[in-house]
Amino acid sequence: MKAILSKPVAAWAVRRQKRWVAKPVETQQQVLQQLLHQAKQTQFGQEHQLKAVQTYEDFKTQVPIRNYEQLAPYIDQIKAGAHHVLWPGRPLYWAKTSGTTLGSKHIPITQDSLPYHTATARQALFNYIYETGKTDFLKGSMIFLSGSPQLAVEGGIPTGRLSGIVNHHVPSYLKGHQLPSYATNCIEDWKEKLTAIVEETLVAPLTLISGIPPWIQDYLDRLQQRTGKLIKDIFPHFSLLVHGGVNFAPYRTKLFDTIGQPIDTIETYPASEGFIAFQDLQHAEGLLLQLNSGMFFEFIPISEYATEKPTRHWIQDVEVGVDYALVLSSNAGLWAYDLGDTVRFVSKNPYRIVVTGRVKHFTSAFGEHVIAEEVDHAMQYALGQHPETVIAEFPVAHKVSQQADEVSCHEWLIEFVHPPKEMARFAQALDQAMCRQNVYYQDLIRGKTLHPLQITLLPQGTFQQYMHQQGKLGGQNKVVRLTNDRTVASALLRNVPKAP
Repeated sequence: MKAILSKPVAAWAVRRQKRWVAKPVETQQQVLQQLLHQAKQTQFGQEHQLKAVQTYEDFKTQVPIRNYEQLAPYIDQIKAGAHHVLWPGRPLYWAKTSGTTLGSKHIPITQDSLPYHTATARQALFNYIYETGKTDFLKGSMIFLSGSPQLAVEGGIPTGRLSGIVNHHVPSYLKGHQLPSYATNCIEDWKEKLTAIVEETLVAPLTLISGIPPWIQDYLDRLQQRTGKLIKDIFPHFSLLVHGGVNFAPYRTKLFDTIGQPIDTIETYPASEGFIAFQDLQHAEGLLLQLNSGMFFEFIPISEYATEKPTRHWIQDVEVGVDYALVLSSNAGLWAYDLGDTVRFVSKNPYRIVVTGRVKHFTSAFGEHVIAEEVDHAMQYALGQHPETVIAEFPVAHKVSQQADEVSCHEWLIEFVHPPKEMARFAQALDQAMCRQNVYYQDLIRGKTLHPLQITLLPQGTFQQYMHQQGKLGGQNKVVRLTNDRTVASALLRNVPKAP
């Protein structure tokens, strides 16, 4: 019955979506005015005179861009019991994420913002149903690889990972088909939890899997080890994979090989701060930016990010092909909040983005400013040139020569599942792709300031061991792809046995 009813409901949902998609500027204007109206009597609203803000130019004057460290004093007041600080009342939840200088971050989720987290995920599925006409995934079990739904209490407010919080708000019509069980989902140790998930789902009529690609792969590998079968033979009706959190391209080949065939996928861009975007069409580039979801978006050109007064753009001013730092104000009480992510518009009709990395995830020891998107694309190119190759994971770090017999280069630390037949040619393909994408890198190679990249082979299981040591095995945790120091590289190499 659900499958039958889903088609007309999906058509209705997509028609509603098309209304705001057709009026992007007006939609964002309305969102901003609604945010200002609701928050004008809060402490933040009075301090920043939100009542007097009439235009976007006024908003930029009154509300400076803040990162989490700069927002923290307001968060601390809420934790201490204060009301009406950033948003009317108090948050329903804290979404706890990994922080930087202040440790864990506590992102507010309010009564106004929470519905958008679940509604946007539902809308992504409606778009898929509307476009493809496929509804069979609704007839079986769905597995959501997520954090524990058990919540702590901090400052009188339930606290946990976003995926664990959302787990409490799965629509009732999906509850009966949701896996794993609540008890299994509450297991903290990832390896123990994964074993329980495998046993619990082995005989389920699984049709959909959702999670971040490396942990979906981990789950599928364990299933294959347990049964000796391809996933398509374990779950013959498995037809849809919903993913987000990291670039899917480096994982695609291995995932589909493990499944035994390609299947449909939906890419999503959920964050603790809000559900930013999702893939609305199977074969269109980019993710549809959610302009009508209680968030007002701003964009800072990456070229100006580190300057004292960077230019702030809103949706009306953005350009296709430019990398921007993403800033948002929301009905969770975030104001001109620097999310730390970088995006690029691939379309303005409608507004679709690709996520290009993190503001802090780059390497530029020699002035090359290589970003995560470039190394992901280089890996995708090299894998295409060497189709026998399958990787588990890889980060990239610069390597600065310290002695006369050393060279300066980029070091790619790669854990292969199936290595390339010719490692030297694989490395050459990576380097060629990097040179094509980044003219500064190319000039440094030609000028011999940098030598061509080096591949360091990591034994299988290195990344699992590293993530376990970091206390970040499983859930929504992921390996940092690119850093401007050697912290991750050094930690990984410590796990590699010394040659005799």
